[in-house]
Amino acid sequence: MNGLAVHERPTESASWRIALPHTAAAVPVARALVRSALAEVEHMADCDTAELLTAELVANAVEHTAGSGPIELVVELRPTGCQVEVHDPDPAPPGHLTRPVIEEPDPWQEGGRGLLLIRALSSSCGHRPTSSGKAVWFRLPVVPAQRSA
Repeated sequence: MNGLAVHERPTESASWRIALPHTAAAVPVARALVRSALAEVEHMADCDTAELLTAELVANAVEHTAGSGPIELVVELRPTGCQVEVHDPDPAPPGHLTRPVIEEPDPWQEGGRGLLLIRALSSSCGHRPTSSGKAVWFRLPVVPAQRSA
């Protein structure tokens, strides 16, 4: 078949919510949930970017919040794109997520680039207080359908 492949966008929202352990083991679980959610409804958001940014949010929640209680991952697929939220028990805002970066991260250091990636690759991002701490989120738009060969 030549020409554009036409895929219908989901017409309703779908969401997933899961409690994750407050350990590094949460990162691959979160990536797998996002990948499965996007595949399950054949959503047209960029799966690789969604996985990467989800891993950054979850890793930040594990590394930068105190306690051993679970963190929560919320994935919402909408007709216009997807939103991923990570809820953690710390009410403090996450670094420079929504403020301009004054100093670029050191390229020789392992950390310091996660929030920069989220700001650069998402269509929007932010944080909000919750009754038990905060939620940090990002959104990705639906990507145009690819041409089929």
